[in-house]
Amino acid sequence: MLTSHIIRVAVEAALAEDAPYGDITCETTIPADETGSAHLTARENGVMSGIDVFAAAFAAQNPAVTVTAAIKDGERFQRGQILATVEGPVRDLLTAERIALNFTQRMSGIATMTAAFVDAVNAIYGDDYDGPVTRPRRYERTRIVDTRKTTPGLRPFEKYGVVCGGGHNHRYGLSDAVMMKDNHLAALAARGIDLAGAIRHVREQVGHTTHIEVEVDRLDQIPAVIAGGADTIMLDNFSLDDTRRGVELIDGKAIVEASGNMSLERVPAVAATGVDVISVGALTHSVRSIDLGLDWN
Repeated sequence: MLTSHIIRVAVEAALAEDAPYGDITCETTIPADETGSAHLTARENGVMSGIDVFAAAFAAQNPAVTVTAAIKDGERFQRGQILATVEGPVRDLLTAERIALNFTQRMSGIATMTAAFVDAVNAIYGDDYDGPVTRPRRYERTRIVDTRKTTPGLRPFEKYGVVCGGGHNHRYGLSDAVMMKDNHLAALAARGIDLAGAIRHVREQVGHTTHIEVEVDRLDQIPAVIAGGADTIMLDNFSLDDTRRGVELIDGKAIVEASGNMSLERVPAVAATGVDVISVGALTHSVRSIDLGLDWN
């Protein structure tokens, strides 16, 4: 999803937005032939995402700038750690600095937050966890996934950040899979089509490889959704007890996704009910950027 073309277009647009007529400050204070170097340094602990995007921002400003990475995406870093070295014309380093940091700080923030959720879920599978645990049917462990609650225009970068943090991606966009929510079902019901019939109605119109997910907000909807042949059933804003009962009712006949108001404190208990997937919108819509800085040599 995050291709070199997508990166190049995004960083070029960001540079054009930030310096549409050049960098006045650099052009009036820094000699054109002055060169220098700087370190990308972590101001706090985190998980790296976007090191190639960081490099691409400088390359888009001036291909003569070189970036030497000291870390790979998905690796954890500590406060004070040098993550990359940048060398080249000082004017270009300063002009591209903020754009490079904006991308990398946000992507690493997403990766770091995702890793915290993944760690919270994985903790229930360790020997130190003393509560009951039901294993998911489809995966070795319950997966943490993102949603479509992303920043417009930055979805590839943000979803990539989730993967760097050990999470997984939900559907990329509306074209990727069918997701029938309450409003879709209400519209079909107004035409006299029941829940199971609505799912079959959709199945008849899509290709055999198209995944169909259905959102439910009550336990009594589940039998009809199973009868309709949904591939994934989303339990939206269910209590822990109802989530557990939902997993039992579905009984491996579909992937079980839990969604709604997920927090670090809550996800271990939700995962322990045996759901296959927990979707967390906060990974992209409520994330805090990681504090990274460019320290000049």
